[in-house]
Amino acid sequence: MMEVDLKRDGLEPTVCLQGHEMELFSTSVRRFYERNATPEAVERWRKAKVVERDMWYRAAEAGLLGVSVPEAYGGGGGDFRHEVAILEAQGHFGAEAFGISLHNPVVLAYLTDFGSEEQKQRWLPRLCNGELVGAIAMTEPNAGSDLRAMRTLARPTANGYVISGQKTFISNGQTANLIILAAKVGEQADGGKLSLFVIDTDQVKSGFERGRNLDKIGQEGQDTSELFFTEVEVSRDQLLGGVEGQGFVQLTGQLAQERLVIAWQSQSMAERAFAVTLDYVKQRTLFNQKLIDLQNTQFVMADCKTEVSLGKVFLNHCTDQLLAGQLTADRAAMAKYWISEMQARVIDRCLQLFGGYGYVNEYPIARMYKDSRIHQIYGGATEVMKHLIARSL
Repeated sequence: MMEVDLKRDGLEPTVCLQGHEMELFSTSVRRFYERNATPEAVERWRKAKVVERDMWYRAAEAGLLGVSVPEAYGGGGGDFRHEVAILEAQGHFGAEAFGISLHNPVVLAYLTDFGSEEQKQRWLPRLCNGELVGAIAMTEPNAGSDLRAMRTLARPTANGYVISGQKTFISNGQTANLIILAAKVGEQADGGKLSLFVIDTDQVKSGFERGRNLDKIGQEGQDTSELFFTEVEVSRDQLLGGVEGQGFVQLTGQLAQERLVIAWQSQSMAERAFAVTLDYVKQRTLFNQKLIDLQNTQFVMADCKTEVSLGKVFLNHCTDQLLAGQLTADRAAMAKYWISEMQARVIDRCLQLFGGYGYVNEYPIARMYKDSRIHQIYGGATEVMKHLIARSL
């Protein structure tokens, strides 16, 4: 297995990971993935279509779960820079199947930012120690980016709510036992108040069912599922933040960070594609010379290095803005849209240099070709990102 070395491969540094403390943390993260995301382990995840549950406990023991959660709730007390170190290492080691990229900067962020004190005390420590694995259930068969089309309904009762609805494309869907669920509060979905609920599946008495683990064209090791809620009873203290009708504000309040997460996933995979291809063309012989000595190869690699470098500089800038509380929705959309599209271009051109071997699954570039495609869709498709950017004009 080849690890990406930004200095060796001549790629842009990750600015937010510079400094003694961050470099030490990044090194520990890379060591964790080196030990636990070996090629054999990644292949095992793909065949099983899920990462083994014990991986979550190993990540907790290594201090990776809840790195940006305050120490008072069992977390590491860090910030988004620590999440970047994890996202970058995942991409560089080809370990995207491990759903920590959803668990940490998405699910835990909802509870940290919007949960009541009781809710934080109740769930965050268990999410940080690996006892609970998180997921967010927002997308429905007929409602993706359009939150207003959501049909999952939470009917008020004397003791709380009764929730019914269907969710799909839920990452960590087979593994998660704590789900942030989006539903409309009211007697009918039309006109209902969009709200978020925290569902501890181990405490659900009846009505919750996991559907099939979806058969995808890429990211085979990541469990992605349908979830069904049929008259599921929840108490009032499971309403995130304790106030009805805050779901839209809560969801949109996290979107900038969520989209930056996907941009970092895309960036790190593009860097890995460039690195493994550079290594390949320096060894592969064609017409009695190294592939890298051909002008076409040099020009393709020059184009790829330029695009990857431009993406990294912009992403470093956006991360600085996020840490300063200044990242706007349109700029986050730009990062998510452009870097995920750049990733696709780079991986496609790199695969071409592998020739027929690039089409064989045992080669990392073939797996990246499949795995990368979803980045242009989830978290808001490219077309939705362009629409958001256009609204800022």
